[in-house]
Amino acid sequence: MNSLIRRSLLWGACALGIAAASAHAQPAAASCPQLPADSGLSWEQRGNDAFLICSAVDANGNEVFGLSLSADTAFQPRRGNREERGVVAGQDIRWYRAEVANQPELLVRETLVELDRDRVAHIWVRRQSEAELRDGLVLVERLDFDAPRLSSN
Repeated sequence: MNSLIRRSLLWGACALGIAAASAHAQPAAASCPQLPADSGLSWEQRGNDAFLICSAVDANGNEVFGLSLSADTAFQPRRGNREERGVVAGQDIRWYRAEVANQPELLVRETLVELDRDRVAHIWVRRQSEAELRDGLVLVERLDFDAPRLSSN
């Protein structure tokens, strides 16, 4: 085998090895769940390798609800703050009342959903009225965490 072919094969093998090691070292790309088609919302995403924050925004750019996907969360539900029951990602959940310190007029609900062995969703809904809050909770319950996603919406 001549030296040019041998060198080409060696470089090709090195390139494949680097690509495989790089792909193996990177965690699977997290993505926001599929929004209901009729919601009129889109996702704004931010995060890093450890977590992803998804904000569902309306046409005016206002957040209707949000969620964080990560291996763990700092949110600790308090039994005394229990409110509505619901179903998210096929799981029975409980919504918890919360507050935003500089916006005490907001109605806030939060919940946790374990999506798989190493991924949890902390979900929040912050709305101005009871009707908006109910609508936000219904939208969250219609999220599809299992749908294949081709883009970030």
